[in-house]
Amino acid sequence: MGKGGGCVPSKKKHPSSAEEAARHRGSTTTTITNNAPIVADEEINETPSVTVDSTNTQSVTATLKIFIVFYSMYGHVEKLAKRMKKGVDGVQGVEAVIYRVPETLPADVLENMKAPPKDPEVPEIQAAELAEADGLLFGFPTRYGCMAAQMKAFFDSTGQLWKEQTLAGKPAGFFVSTGTQGGGQETTAWTAITQLAHHGMLFVPIGYTFGAGMFKMDSIRGGSPYGAGVYAGDGTREPTETELGLAEHQGKYMASVVKRLSHA
Repeated sequence: MGKGGGCVPSKKKHPSSAEEAARHRGSTTTTITNNAPIVADEEINETPSVTVDSTNTQSVTATLKIFIVFYSMYGHVEKLAKRMKKGVDGVQGVEAVIYRVPETLPADVLENMKAPPKDPEVPEIQAAELAEADGLLFGFPTRYGCMAAQMKAFFDSTGQLWKEQTLAGKPAGFFVSTGTQGGGQETTAWTAITQLAHHGMLFVPIGYTFGAGMFKMDSIRGGSPYGAGVYAGDGTREPTETELGLAEHQGKYMASVVKRLSHA
């Protein structure tokens, strides 16, 4: 039998006369239901190509998601978060989504503390949404060398995720804000590692991958091997370009780690 189910003579069967051979050569194609001609075995010299729909030939690659989840009272951590998103988005195949955790202080207290209004374009996140992320970056200001109560309250709301170990194996990192140089740039991130450990998450520090920027001594700079950081002072100090650059680097670095793990 020939290819496609047409009735075609076998290679081993030879015609008995020149006339019979001519008739054989004249009927070497057979029309089938898809109107594609089928060539007899004798005339096939190479493997036929297959034409498929163009949608099947395109490589479909899922975009990896990194959630940048933060709490920011005066906007310093938020500025790091937005610059960090730029670093993540700069890595092909990875996208950052920014969220804020719910506020726990009443509006009148925030007003007395002269805290600026929240950016309405940054949505609040609920604990269950963390399961959708391929990687996580948590940012928060310090309170006596530990994370702010608002971020701790959010972690406390992840009990169901902890029970099911939904976040186990997900890479995560931290970035912080402190009021003074000795206010907890390292300890604020270090003490937060316990939250990741109980969830079975993978802590991803940046180490000294920022290169020369990690060793500059000519100006005040937040950040540490644990992650990006900013000095807020009394709340009026703005992040420097070096601090913002470190945040962008952390976003890019985390994106590369998440991408690498996705291919493991």
